[in-house]
Amino acid sequence: MDNSALTKTVAQTWDNDVLPSLSEYVRIPALSPAFDADWVANGQLDAAIEHLKSYLSGRNLTGATLEVIRLEGRTPVLLVDVPATPGAEAAGTVLLYGHLDKQPPVGGWGEGLDPWTPVIRDGRLFGRGSVDDGYAGYAASAALEAIQAHGGAHARSVILLETSEESGSPDLPAYIEHLSDRLGAVSLVVCLDSGAGDYERMWLTTSLRGLAQVHVEVKVLDGGQHSGAASGVVPSSFRVLRQLLDRIEDSVTGEIKLPELNTEVPADRLAETTDAAALIAGELRKGMPFAGSTQAVTEDDLQLVLNRTWRPTLSVIGADGFPKPADAGNVLRPSTTLCLGFRLPPTVDANVALDAVKKAVSTEVPYGATVTLRHEEAAGGFNAPSFAPWLREAMDGASADVFGQPWRTLGEGGSIPFMGLLADKYPQAQFVVTGALGPGSNAHVPDESLHLDFAAKVTAAVAVVLDAHARSAS
Repeated sequence: MDNSALTKTVAQTWDNDVLPSLSEYVRIPALSPAFDADWVANGQLDAAIEHLKSYLSGRNLTGATLEVIRLEGRTPVLLVDVPATPGAEAAGTVLLYGHLDKQPPVGGWGEGLDPWTPVIRDGRLFGRGSVDDGYAGYAASAALEAIQAHGGAHARSVILLETSEESGSPDLPAYIEHLSDRLGAVSLVVCLDSGAGDYERMWLTTSLRGLAQVHVEVKVLDGGQHSGAASGVVPSSFRVLRQLLDRIEDSVTGEIKLPELNTEVPADRLAETTDAAALIAGELRKGMPFAGSTQAVTEDDLQLVLNRTWRPTLSVIGADGFPKPADAGNVLRPSTTLCLGFRLPPTVDANVALDAVKKAVSTEVPYGATVTLRHEEAAGGFNAPSFAPWLREAMDGASADVFGQPWRTLGEGGSIPFMGLLADKYPQAQFVVTGALGPGSNAHVPDESLHLDFAAKVTAAVAVVLDAHARSAS
């Protein structure tokens, strides 16, 4: 293929076709099931599925079939099956992954911005779901279209768009099992739900952290009591929880004390992280909206990258049992509940880690206070297999022709449970985990946006990789 001509075609597709449809997708409040208990009745996930299906059914993808699959009691998935180009049938199946469910809107969006109103500003499309991960289905189809338009080759390619990723992909294992025979021999997985260290080059994600979550309630009374009468007699439920957390985390350094949550960073990942940290020096700190004089936990860029990719962390992501300050009286509260969210190193067993946390907060509890654990969740991480020679060569070509900069690899601090699942199921497959979640993209928070030029370039680079993959089997 003429990669320069292909890149121009992809850019035109984005401007003329993708952007208008993606903008309309932003308007759909397709909240993930964890944030919309009535998602079936509300119908927004179905609306997102139908919107993409309508768009993709009108594209020029030779022989493509589209199907919405609905397993009983589970969120739907959209499956787009594109046959291999002639001569590329032996290359197996390429699975291209994205998701259509969204995070909740949250408040605090900038002036003139709104989660459900698409706004194009300074080369970015603002709106919830623009970058996480509504663009993925569009990018996957545009890459395949460009290959076919420029005489390239691609293996049988299946675009799988789910609708429960932001809830931890609880429904996806059932769909993968259900579709196992249909998918056949998956030889390449392309995930478009990951990030980039900058917008100057192509980035491949080589690791993703796992996660564990549990709600911990400490109860000391059956009902609140006047603090003047009870304090000093009844232990504070908050203080008991503080002591339990001290078993898990060093409150000064943030280091996680439990060995089950820690691991040694592999030598190859340490080397690539060192390289990436030097390349994006200062970016992690600059990308955070620090309040006032708040500083990062360290000025060492390498340690910051390792902290967010290969070290466990604890975030208290929710609380209950507290009145609002304006409503707070002099009462010793009966209970305190904290939602503990852990990010785990890619190779740590998430279930073992969760068990260790549960044991730490529920045994030998100070003062014999009652501890109740709820909402337990665990999902493993991902550590990519070594890149095959053909993939390295393809990435070199895509980087030179599309970006004009060498490609780089980096671990990501977030989780995509699907990647670990697929790595276990298809151990011989190659993985291209990439995406447009770069600096300032603000996934999950106000002012989410997609860098349009970068997204188009990622699309073109994926097309080059798909062509190389098809030819590697011939």
